[in-house]
Amino acid sequence: MRADTRDGVRYLTLDRPEAKNALTAEDAAALADELDVLDPDEHDAAVLRGEGDAFCAGGDVASMADKDLDAREYYEHLAATFGRLTEAAMESRVPLVARVDGDAVGAGLSLAALADFAYAVPDARFSCAFVRVGLVPDTGGSFLLPHLVGLRQAKRLAFTAEFVDAAEAADLGLVNRAVPESELDDAVDELLDVLRARPTRTVGAIRQAFHDNLGREWDDALDHENLLQSQLSDTAEHEEGVAAFLDGREPEF
Repeated sequence: MRADTRDGVRYLTLDRPEAKNALTAEDAAALADELDVLDPDEHDAAVLRGEGDAFCAGGDVASMADKDLDAREYYEHLAATFGRLTEAAMESRVPLVARVDGDAVGAGLSLAALADFAYAVPDARFSCAFVRVGLVPDTGGSFLLPHLVGLRQAKRLAFTAEFVDAAEAADLGLVNRAVPESELDDAVDELLDVLRARPTRTVGAIRQAFHDNLGREWDDALDHENLLQSQLSDTAEHEEGVAAFLDGREPEF
């Protein structure tokens, strides 16, 4: 994979176009490493994208055939690679944007689901294809998909592995918008401009609150919300936001 930073945005590019950007375990670990070092003091956002005509074809099936691990060893292997990728994406304090300029299949669909925003070209196709190789959705798919599209639709996608286009993916809530290919970069850039203008540490805390509270009872969620709020109340971002409101001006974060 490739990584570069421009204007405060970290661009993370899956770079195996000959394999439709299918992820090996090493690719998953490398992407996790990149997500782990995202810093709200340096990065306003990160963009996930694929080189060539696919976003990501999922896990590399050829490497699955080559594995020589028992179930326990394979569990540890998954936890250290695709599991760590999922954790790094969920725990990032920088917002993630998926630029889906081609098919997102299996773990590729999960990557789009892990992002905070996902824009896709109309002919991009999405498939929760794990059942085709006798596996459950991973890279966070079994957790996130029902939250994004609802349990019944998640079952439909996971049981059948059918392909849906970007327009239906947007209707389901899997992506934010289907965008004509000629307008995709402009749409992503407009979103990035908005994110650049927001206090990144505050956005990260909102992200943390939403993700941490997904599995909590309401009273625990409220307690966690209060904790994060009290921490943010003692930041320069909060002070500037209040001052700007009182001065009748736009805040400078």
